[in-house]
Amino acid sequence: MTLDQSRIDALRAQPVAQGLNFIDGRSYAASDGAVMPVISPIDGRHLTDLAASGQAEVDRAVAAARRSFEAGDWSELSPVERKRILLKWADLIETQALDLAVLGARDNGTDIRSALKGEPLSAAQTIRFYAEAIDKRNGEITPTRNDVLSLIDREPVGVVGIITPWNFPLMIGAWKLAPALAAGNSVVIKPSEEASLSTLRIVQLAHEAGLPSGVLNAVTGRGIDVGAAMGLHMDIDVMAFTGSGGVGRLLMEYSAQSNLKRVYLELGGKSPNIVFPDAPDLDRAAAETAASIFRNNGQVCVAASRLIVHRDIHDDFLAKVRDHATALKIGDPLDLSLTTGALANAAQLSKTQGAVARAIDEGADLWTGGHQLHADSGGFYHEPTVLTGVTSAMGIAQNEVFGPVLAARSFDTEHEAVAIANETVYGLSSVVWSRDISRAHRMSRRIKSGTVQVNCFSGADVTSPLGGVKQSGNGSDRSLHALEKYENLKATWIQL
Repeated sequence: MTLDQSRIDALRAQPVAQGLNFIDGRSYAASDGAVMPVISPIDGRHLTDLAASGQAEVDRAVAAARRSFEAGDWSELSPVERKRILLKWADLIETQALDLAVLGARDNGTDIRSALKGEPLSAAQTIRFYAEAIDKRNGEITPTRNDVLSLIDREPVGVVGIITPWNFPLMIGAWKLAPALAAGNSVVIKPSEEASLSTLRIVQLAHEAGLPSGVLNAVTGRGIDVGAAMGLHMDIDVMAFTGSGGVGRLLMEYSAQSNLKRVYLELGGKSPNIVFPDAPDLDRAAAETAASIFRNNGQVCVAASRLIVHRDIHDDFLAKVRDHATALKIGDPLDLSLTTGALANAAQLSKTQGAVARAIDEGADLWTGGHQLHADSGGFYHEPTVLTGVTSAMGIAQNEVFGPVLAARSFDTEHEAVAIANETVYGLSSVVWSRDISRAHRMSRRIKSGTVQVNCFSGADVTSPLGGVKQSGNGSDRSLHALEKYENLKATWIQL
């Protein structure tokens, strides 16, 4: 899709309607009329309001989801019919892709090129993937006694609760919505209060595509209100969440306090990026290293925020990374002449500034960046930042910033590189640069992460699973394996 600045500007100028809940096929305000402001990270101005919902709206949405599921409006529809509706939904999203991308950028600050490709177009691709998969999966017959027929079927779990983050709400939302719906479940989704607008729109598009009323419902509001009510709800069977470890822990506690619902978590990372002197192309490695942490201002779950580079090439390689970092043009995400947009909110800007200041206080060296940009705009902008001389004891080596901050350090041996890579509580993703195929295999086996990328960054797509180990979570988004989260296995024994 060719981007045109005048078209983007026209979409930017359009007023944004208040974000309302979408329950049982209709839009609703909060029952008490409460709203919360949406502040655009572009300029810090009020964009619109969201319904500030609570227990009443969650109860209403869950009841609608349960009714639709038990009625079989969707759950008992043939796979080929579910596929037809999901494919139409994907088509509608793609048709409105630019509108959705501009709306999303106004809401969370992602630059328009990344927003278009990574949000509506990615979501449409994901929905098509699961739509095409559901009529091609079979049950099983297991070998048992000659007088027994043993069958294994996959059944939808029932009502699925989904909570999505603000960095890529459509992409990550589709990773959960598409397999949950494809499997025949009904869903209640709570988008982040920091980025709800584009999600609300695609939920409405699903209804326009023919999804029966009550099958997909959206409730907006604060996590402490809506998220907690969902986590504690006795009639939600599965929760799927992407976000912080603190909220993930709460959801597991809520499960224990309620109906022991299954809880699937993707809780971010502090991903290592290990560069050996024999990397096939050090210039490309440096370019992708910069992209891996500065794309979307580091607000990416798999961002390679720890650079672990061999001592022999440390200074030269860091100089290459700095060149790529300083070449980025930071500013208005809807300006096609720029490369990188805003941080999503004021809190994230403050967190980034605080992390940099603490790292310097703890002894790290500021290699480049480190400062807020365009403060007079009212928006939330920060320089791409590289810190060197980082040690394991520093907070910047252990804690996820979710901002444009790269923590760099050197190593001497392969064993040391693996030890550094594995020293955090996270285990989502990792990167290794080396021409030695044996070393690549050894590193892949020894690094504790759900994904290992060798001589590339972000080479995976919807066909490949994304899931974490350790405190990066459990279960997998993407790939056919994601369907397993939203299905129950049923064994049936038939005496012959």
